Amino acid sequence: MSSFRKALKSRQKNHQERSQPGFRKNLGLLEKKKDYKLRADDYHKKQNTLAALRKKALDKNPDEFYFNMISSQLQDGVHVAKKAKGEGEVTDEQKKVMRTQDIKYVEMKRVAETKKIERLKAELHLLDADSKQKNNHTFFVDSKKQVRSFDLASHLNTAPELVDRVYNRPTLHTLETKSIQGAVEPRSIEKLAKQRKHRYKVLSQRIDREKKLFVISQKIQTRKDLQDKNKKVKVRKETPNAAAVYKFEAKRKR
Repeated sequence: MSSFRKALKSRQKNHQERSQPGFRKNLGLLEKKKDYKLRADDYHKKQNTLAALRKKALDKNPDEFYFNMISSQLQDGVHVAKKAKGEGEVTDEQKKVMRTQDIKYVEMKRVAETKKIERLKAELHLLDADSKQKNNHTFFVDSKKQVRSFDLASHLNTAPELVDRVYNRPTLHTLETKSIQGAVEPRSIEKLAKQRKHRYKVLSQRIDREKKLFVISQKIQTRKDLQDKNKKVKVRKETPNAAAVYKFEAKRKR
């Protein structure tokens, strides 16, 4: 039985799709199943895309608006942003002038901050600043007995409450003979201390602002120098606290 089956298979012919009849050759190639499959997949893909876009349009808020609707145009089927009015009309020389003006403005603000910092330093003197190095005052005595009985307030001829002060430490004679303007109550002293602490904080903020303005000025100057056509090599990358450093090719000026 198996031999009969083998003999039957050997006499069978392989299945082949028929070709386009001769009288229909003017219509092109006859579409085969693999061609139909490709065409059907492409058709269904397009139908699914249209259905998804239709659903997206139905779910969209009709009152929604964003500026890209009016600031872009369609070119060859692709959305391209429109150029702003006046864009592209600025030359390299004009850009250099604009950057020069920016540098002058930043430098003006930095100089103003520097003057304010100097004025605050002159008023505060940084006598009791936390970051200031503490000074040492050495007193010499003749014997060890005097060391044990040494009284700093009596030696400086001032009140014991004023010994720890590094500034404005009047003597007892001054306190007795002259009238001191202003309140001397503890509450007033605490208020003055808070005001002085606040002014130190303002001074610290102004110093930080002056440093940031200096870095901004350096970065603008670097961008201005990069507009020249000279060959350059980057030596150091730009960081938030420092501008980038470039080494330019030496060029002889005629």
